[in-house]
Amino acid sequence: MSTPAAAPTVSTPTRGGRSWLCLIPFVLLVAAVAALGGLASSNAQEVYGSLELPFFAPPAWLFGPAWAVFYTLIAVAGWLVFRARGFSFPLYLWAAQLVLNALWTPLFFGAELYWLAFVDIAALWVAVVWCVAVFWKVNRLAAGLMVPYLGWVTFAAALNLGIALLN
Repeated sequence: MSTPAAAPTVSTPTRGGRSWLCLIPFVLLVAAVAALGGLASSNAQEVYGSLELPFFAPPAWLFGPAWAVFYTLIAVAGWLVFRARGFSFPLYLWAAQLVLNALWTPLFFGAELYWLAFVDIAALWVAVVWCVAVFWKVNRLAAGLMVPYLGWVTFAAALNLGIALLN
């Protein structure tokens, strides 16, 4: 017979209790998006180098390290939201922005459809803003982790627009 005091000591996995192990699928999912982007942009250096670029365009070498940081932040933010709410609207929204993110590289570098890529990144921007707002109510750290990514998406959208206008 169990006593009321014994009940809390029974260990059943909770969203918070799964912590580090549940981070792995988020890292793997985001890594898959990065890998797909890498496959779709195998000619990125060549394409980027051949474009008429706006004055504020960064050097091509900057994109890889920047995305490594942003993808890490995105994975951790998704994991924190999952720990707080499980499979729920905020996590589905996180997944939706990841899909939009995954679509951009093949559109821009693979198909060289700069205007369609701009439409995609504009939708991505809206999705990331929405993520930050929704995440703020769920886990403020997760929302904060998405803010640098939002800044980068904002910059990338301006760069994409500049390239579309110049090319």
